[in-house]
Amino acid sequence: MKPFLTFCAICCFVGIFRLPIEYYTFLRILVSIGALIVLYNTLSFRQYYFSIIFLVILIIFNPVFPIYLYRKSLWIPIDTITGILFLLINFIDKPEQKRMKLPKKLQNILLTQDLLCGIKS
Repeated sequence: MKPFLTFCAICCFVGIFRLPIEYYTFLRILVSIGALIVLYNTLSFRQYYFSIIFLVILIIFNPVFPIYLYRKSLWIPIDTITGILFLLINFIDKPEQKRMKLPKKLQNILLTQDLLCGIKS
């Protein structure tokens, strides 16, 4: 996932320059997919502040109902901030999901069942 989010950030930074409209359509699709991935991960880790931020990014960059600002001077800061946010979420330490502490006997029973069934843990 890290390489994809880095690619999203680089594409946002490249979007600052004057390019054909096809690139910006590609950028909308790419950033929307990246924002959906980040949104799913932040919701599963209960990081609601990042969820709200990437929901806004998803709305701004959505390719289905595009938002047209018609001025490059408005898109430059949006692309820059979005690229920085993708890099930030990429390199932030994610909290580990909490696991329930099981008694040692139950852990051994589950491990034995996994080995008998051929499931690797």
